[in-house]
Amino acid sequence: MSKTISILGSTGSIGTQAIEVAKKHNFKISALSANSNADILENQARELKPEYVCIYNEKYYKELKDNLADTSVKVLSGMDGLCTIASSKNCDTLVNSVVGMVGLLPTLTAIDAGTEIALANKETLVAGGKLVTESAEKKGVRILPIDSEHSAIFQCLQGNKREQLNKIILTASGGPFFNKKTDELENVTVADALNHPNWSMGSKITIDSATLMNKGLEFIEAKWLFDLEPDMIEIIVHRQSVIHSAVEYKDFSVIAQLGVPDMKIPIQYALLYPDRFECPTKQLSLTDYGTLTFEKPDYETFKCLSAAIKAIKTGGAYPCLVNSANEEAVKLFLEGKISFLKIGEIVSSVLDKFPYTEITSYDDVVKADQNARAYVMNMI
Repeated sequence: MSKTISILGSTGSIGTQAIEVAKKHNFKISALSANSNADILENQARELKPEYVCIYNEKYYKELKDNLADTSVKVLSGMDGLCTIASSKNCDTLVNSVVGMVGLLPTLTAIDAGTEIALANKETLVAGGKLVTESAEKKGVRILPIDSEHSAIFQCLQGNKREQLNKIILTASGGPFFNKKTDELENVTVADALNHPNWSMGSKITIDSATLMNKGLEFIEAKWLFDLEPDMIEIIVHRQSVIHSAVEYKDFSVIAQLGVPDMKIPIQYALLYPDRFECPTKQLSLTDYGTLTFEKPDYETFKCLSAAIKAIKTGGAYPCLVNSANEEAVKLFLEGKISFLKIGEIVSSVLDKFPYTEITSYDDVVKADQNARAYVMNMI
């Protein structure tokens, strides 16, 4: 297959696996970006020879540009650089795997350019879901999910009538603190929270998995990706991470997508859709697992999950507010400035702190984002 892709967040977990998939299928890579991993980005640039690289943290721009001066690679920086990549016409699919709110504007830029998006950046749809989906529909741009859960749902919907869908079932691993109660989480360390049982991810996403905020963000994403009412989304804890999600139809038939817990499967499906070829991962052996288990989430202990669901049910700017508050709280926890349980308290509190406001433009998202972050920093 002849295809050209760009990867935002190429030095992270999703980005490096996207490169592995691209190499497997001989895709051309036209652009790469990183937040601050300049050394890794330089190595990727030398190996893959893209037209552009972008280092988001401008502190590393001059050094990277000097280091790549002996190549033909054009070095960009900051949000302008990300948007230059996103607006390029020399790209069939933009893989957006950056972490945080920074991913929203490049997504909107790519949509405006008519470029298909393979989306792994949760915050794009959490903070700007209505803007993104309306813009994509208007431009006729496909958004293909990379998250394992949303990819599973997308796959389970293939060949069926959308109007016959009854609900979707999002599976959650439960993170490292499954079955723990509040009093058992009072002295959680950063190392404890980063010890995920099934997945290897970046630190922010791993902490989100520990608080179950990750599942709350995916709940919000699913609402926008599949045009659902919140009551049509169910979350269950599935510790083995073999069933990546499922859908239930009107006749109560449930169709699930299964596979080993390896992100290369959903990455490849997004990049090759609707085709399927051999993937650089292990095959699933159900007999190796033997038993698959399912339980209800603990909404009382894991306040972030409850807050995210309440936010999307209330609507307006609330999903953006809880997302931005969470980003700041997770950063503070990783820096040792707040406790693990404080993350949930902070995220929940924005629902009561801020009045309802609508999101009608990108500027509205930016304003809500800034207000939430300022609120969190003023609490410390």
